[in-house]
Amino acid sequence: MSGGKGGVLPSDQGMRDLVAAIDRFCRRDKAGRDGREIETELVELRQARDRLDLEFSETAADFAATSLAERDGWISSIEWIRHNCLMGSHAAAERVCVGERMRGLPQAVAAVENGEIGFAHLALMARTAAALDDSETSQVFDETPLLEKAREFSVGRFRHLCQHARHANDPKGYAATEVEAVEARKLELNSGEDGWVFVRGVLDAAGGATLRTALEPMARRSGAGDDRHRDRRMADALVELALIGLDTGAVPQRASQRAHLQVTASLETLLGVAGASAAELEFSMPISARMVERLACDATVTRVLVGAESAIVDVGRAQRVVPGATRRALNVRDQHCQWPGCERPASWSAAHHLLHWCRGGRTDLSNLVLLCHRHHWMVHEGGWQIARDATGRILTVPSAAYLSREWCRGPDRAVA
Repeated sequence: MSGGKGGVLPSDQGMRDLVAAIDRFCRRDKAGRDGREIETELVELRQARDRLDLEFSETAADFAATSLAERDGWISSIEWIRHNCLMGSHAAAERVCVGERMRGLPQAVAAVENGEIGFAHLALMARTAAALDDSETSQVFDETPLLEKAREFSVGRFRHLCQHARHANDPKGYAATEVEAVEARKLELNSGEDGWVFVRGVLDAAGGATLRTALEPMARRSGAGDDRHRDRRMADALVELALIGLDTGAVPQRASQRAHLQVTASLETLLGVAGASAAELEFSMPISARMVERLACDATVTRVLVGAESAIVDVGRAQRVVPGATRRALNVRDQHCQWPGCERPASWSAAHHLLHWCRGGRTDLSNLVLLCHRHHWMVHEGGWQIARDATGRILTVPSAAYLSREWCRGPDRAVA
């Protein structure tokens, strides 16, 4: 494969003059500039770069019109540009598209040259023109209406207007692109050696909007002392959404049973006896006794007696830890998560034993309290303590780790 990058000498005198001028400009004395001068320079630099992007786009389109890249073994001209011009695939394809459509967008090109619109506006117009040119409509693309909007709106807003224009001129083709986007959906869940799960995927616009609509209400700060960063809150919301689906039976059944988390643990593990092995959770690495205790707070428990060489001696009847009638009464009494300041509804909460049933705690209303999934985790794995005082009010005591983090952060450090 041929093609150079990095340190390539300019090809002709005009290019050498341009590179020399850029080099002189970049070496200029920048000391003493005030804010207004920097503002003006930013605008002028952007306009100069837009002019160069026009030139680059025209040259890129001319190169794409040849067969040099394919002849030298590259997949496409865009791939050659991406590699040799040190660009991303989208940026390379965008420049070729602009270059190919420049002759049909003379007013928009002139507007970029005059600084009336940015190169990004022109790129959106070029992609819109390309999409309509490839459609079944016989209309000739008219740049004038969109150019008027480009002069008025930011690039982000203008992108929406271009989509509206595409739909208005080719609704059938627009719908076809949506179908293609749905069929391109992808989600990968890859487990690392330490049990971490790496999530990677892509959704179409409507699918992404659906997911965000479901996650945003659950990702709001909840309760006193919720200092989680937004990224953490979004991740917690995704897990909580899955838990709600399992708890409410919204997930399709498997083997004639409602989908559920299946945990296998010894009695010693459940009691937190020193030296006990970890528990097993399907699709996961072994889990701690604290996590088992939380999951067992409000679950169906089946006793399995194992003899020598792991032979199963007896399987007891599955028993619901919190009976249905008790849970309904608990929902009526508490109505929502009882953590101070949290209002997650009862349907999004678990029945927590103030004194766990495996340590002799009773499964009745006096020993139960509703906690949402996050605050339930904070009590068991997070190290917080929760209790009910003589008046029935719920009291919470932060974990040592939380108090240490609060002290280190200080009162003046904001949490995003």
